[in-house]
Amino acid sequence: MSAAPFLVGNGAGFSGDRVDAPIPVVRTLVARGLPAALFLEVLGERTVALAQLERRRDPELGYEPMLERLLAPILADCHRHRIPILGNFGAANPPAAGRLIAALARRLGLPELRIAVVTGDDVQGSIDLGALAVHEADASLPADAARLVAANAYIGAGPLVEALRQGADVVVAGRTSDPALAIAQLLHHFGWAADDWEKLAVGAACGHLLECGSQVSGGVFWDPGRKDIPDPADIGFPIAEVTAEGGLVVTKADATGGVVDLRTVKEQLLYELHDPAHYITPDVVLDITGCTLEQLGPDRVAVRGLRGRPAPESLKVTACFEGSWLGEGEVSVAGPNALGRARATAEVLLERLRRRALPVRARVDLIGVASVHDSDDGALWRGYDGPEPPEIRIRLAAEGTDRGAVDQAAREALALLCCGTAGTGGARWRVTPRILTRSYLVPRALVPTGVTLRTAREMN
Repeated sequence: MSAAPFLVGNGAGFSGDRVDAPIPVVRTLVARGLPAALFLEVLGERTVALAQLERRRDPELGYEPMLERLLAPILADCHRHRIPILGNFGAANPPAAGRLIAALARRLGLPELRIAVVTGDDVQGSIDLGALAVHEADASLPADAARLVAANAYIGAGPLVEALRQGADVVVAGRTSDPALAIAQLLHHFGWAADDWEKLAVGAACGHLLECGSQVSGGVFWDPGRKDIPDPADIGFPIAEVTAEGGLVVTKADATGGVVDLRTVKEQLLYELHDPAHYITPDVVLDITGCTLEQLGPDRVAVRGLRGRPAPESLKVTACFEGSWLGEGEVSVAGPNALGRARATAEVLLERLRRRALPVRARVDLIGVASVHDSDDGALWRGYDGPEPPEIRIRLAAEGTDRGAVDQAAREALALLCCGTAGTGGARWRVTPRILTRSYLVPRALVPTGVTLRTAREMN
């Protein structure tokens, strides 16, 4: 057990995050000269389903599409300085992600890089979803087993710890819980017991605070003129300092923008916590009701008073099903009487759909007047009496199970471009599949996991 703090860095908070973000994090970890590890968290609820659709089109796809761009600038430095990289960037295809990393490592002259692939989260075909308890919030959602796209269990830190124990330099996983990516590092490094709930609570809070990348260092927090941050074009990603006794300090990469203070940490700590006394992860139930924060200095916040309870007996499985189709058509109006022309155009679009009797559910938004907070009946844009906007983007959205009908509805916006009644321009349309998610609870014993470790040379 080491007396020195262990550094946990984060280099991504979602799929498509900034590919340059891990570079200053790794640079900082190296400069501090302490034992450290890096994790990248790239999966949302529906990301695995989208990745599964990619895998259907090409068996060698289905992992994080930015994976090579994320790892190429940092892989050699992490390997040289013994900084393991953990990530759920395997998404729907961890083995293929492992092969991509191996190929990258060989190109970088790292043939002995050890890559561990964690499997077991994909439970399609191995679990009867119909026999499982449905999460209470999803009980009313429809589900058609024939249209199943993905079913993945949120696995905990166990197999990640095993991968690190075997000497992995890179750990490739699919659907893990976000906090597990940090908990695994701490369990492995400090030798904490898997049932030391107080220590695991620290690990869960560490992972939760860092999982969204720049969110804890000023990203979503930033509100210009109200909550300003320095250099928002280069917000630094977070780093946590953790001690064997369970001390936790949140900071960020050196020489970067953004800020870590009491406000940013509070906002991220409360993010997605439905019950502050009962935040469920596969490894521990976190209780933050006694948590206190202290600003230790610039961009350094200590987190104390965390409590943990035994891990739940069940794991969450998120199942994704093919849903309906979403069609979107957009055009712009600008200049004198933009509001009047936009309203008239919106009414024409809706009337066209009524007359064609297309089997779709549709709405129109006037972006710049009313969209985010409006309802399907367009009450806000119809009743708007504010200042005249200089320009408005008109968005028609149509949803239905018949792709052809949805496409035809969306194309009504295109018809306004050349021959429209109100001088529109900049038309576009597209049709995309919708994904329906439903969550289940599954006994742990039904989700066995596995770890395969090989060098980049062996993956050739």
